[in-house]
Amino acid sequence: MRRVKVFSGSSHPELAEFICEKLGIPPAAVSLKKFSNQETSVEIGCSVRDEDVFIIQSGSNHVNDHLMELLIMISACKGSSASRITAVMPYFPYSKQSKKKNHRGAITAKMVANLLSVAGVDHIITMDLHASQMQGFFNKPVDNLYAEPSIAKWIQDSVPEYANGVVVCKNAGGAKRVTSLADRLKIDFALIHADRSRGAHQAHRSPTVPGTPESEVVGSSDNNMNSDLFCYTSNTTADHIIPAIVNKKFDNNGEDDFNSSTSITTLSVDEETSSVITLVGDVVGKVVFIVDDMIDKSGSFIVAAEHLMKNCKAKRVYVIATHGILSDDSIKEIDRCRSIHQLVITNTFPIPSEKRSQSSKLVIIDISATLAEAIRRTHNGESISYLFHTAL
Repeated sequence: MRRVKVFSGSSHPELAEFICEKLGIPPAAVSLKKFSNQETSVEIGCSVRDEDVFIIQSGSNHVNDHLMELLIMISACKGSSASRITAVMPYFPYSKQSKKKNHRGAITAKMVANLLSVAGVDHIITMDLHASQMQGFFNKPVDNLYAEPSIAKWIQDSVPEYANGVVVCKNAGGAKRVTSLADRLKIDFALIHADRSRGAHQAHRSPTVPGTPESEVVGSSDNNMNSDLFCYTSNTTADHIIPAIVNKKFDNNGEDDFNSSTSITTLSVDEETSSVITLVGDVVGKVVFIVDDMIDKSGSFIVAAEHLMKNCKAKRVYVIATHGILSDDSIKEIDRCRSIHQLVITNTFPIPSEKRSQSSKLVIIDISATLAEAIRRTHNGESISYLFHTAL
């Protein structure tokens, strides 16, 4: 590619190296350092006049330092007469703060978008924004790429029995993401909901389904129903498991028609948090993929996996996320969890080698080819729609 400069920030040099290798060009020279008073210093080491500049800087554990470094790099290139500056941010920092969580909170993701615009960025390339509406925070073009094609390809190549699997969403907010992956793989999906407000005593009550007669709610295995449809547990919370038939179908003679489309609701109580955990869907004897856009703390993933394996009799559980933040000891906690078979993430977020070695379950999908192709197509003025549904 002619008249292109690709710079790497200090947040994720490994990913930047992979991208440059696939583009067939070396990273452009830049000096990044800190003064003795911890101020960030940036010095561009080559001419960028009338060049198409791409700066690769992902979010990281040192989010504030690396964000400031990116802003200074953008400003330095702008002041050096670059024709266009594109910030390649595989993981967008502060993306979890995309709305007010309380009355006096801040929409920090919007502030970051404003900072990038003020610094002089002309275009942003990112991947799997926490909320797709964040694209409206910018007054510059934003290309939000998807890791879904690469994740789907990994599942098809690495999990032989995936066709008998279920994609599970651990909270209602990620339902759209989960159904999209399930549609791509042509398999079922299910939903987990943890309600901390109901308390443990609520688990003894039968779930109420609008329009369903009380006689249709099954509360024990003594009923003359197909026992394979229900999920029970063998641990101390057995008394708190309440299966229920939802969306029950009937044939022309009014008889019960239990088929694969029947939806199961299973309730159990997490005694540590006193929350009611609800699974809507059937996972008995199936491979389960718990999917989310990021995994920061491991707690909710472990609770979901334990519920699926112990209470709902799933065959095996994979935890899959685009951005593997894995704060504190999350990776060790997942490695110790017997209910999780593998943890699958992409390399959008930098993970030190010492942290990778802490888990034998960790699988990292390389998405550098997708980002490199997005850079190439952006430079050549080509459409990137191809990347939304194709794994490279």
